[in-house]
Amino acid sequence: MRHDRNATIAPTTPAATTAAAPLGATGPAVAGRSRAAGPVLATATVAMGLMAGLFFAFDVSVMPGLAAGDDRTYVTAMQNINKAIGNGLFGLVFVGAFALTAVAAWLQYRAGRRSAALWAGLATLLYVAALIVTMGVDIPLNNELAGAGDPAGIQDFAAVRTRFESTWVATNMLRTAFCTAALAALTRALLLHARPAR
Repeated sequence: MRHDRNATIAPTTPAATTAAAPLGATGPAVAGRSRAAGPVLATATVAMGLMAGLFFAFDVSVMPGLAAGDDRTYVTAMQNINKAIGNGLFGLVFVGAFALTAVAAWLQYRAGRRSAALWAGLATLLYVAALIVTMGVDIPLNNELAGAGDPAGIQDFAAVRTRFESTWVATNMLRTAFCTAALAALTRALLLHARPAR
């Protein structure tokens, strides 16, 4: 077989190479992250809304209602509430709001939606602030209240209530503010997610 020395070899252009190249290992992974970005962001927004709503409910109904009662009723009720809230469903939402929001920010970034990622990242930081308040102030106060013991054995309900009430109420309002701001940031991220990636 003779080779034509005058034959012209067609140059390989980047576009041709790209078109001929297989999708590869990174293609499906990126596509999967892109598809998951919206649902994860929406779920994070719901979880954050539940946390903001929980704290808000304490601000506007639970704590004002208990404040109108006597010291024994206040201490007993708060001890019971703190025991009841330590359940699996609350724990799932409490931790899930953080985990989902952080993952949502990462997925938005990986999908090329940088503006949405920034807002979801801001929401993550705001919720971290709420967690710091919770771990640093509210949980220690709850533990101190539980440490007062069975109401039947408490001698000075007024003293127990005084050490707990004002600080807990103030920091819960702070948690409400952080979570509400985080919810607003996630809502903004959702709106940006619906727009073309940039």
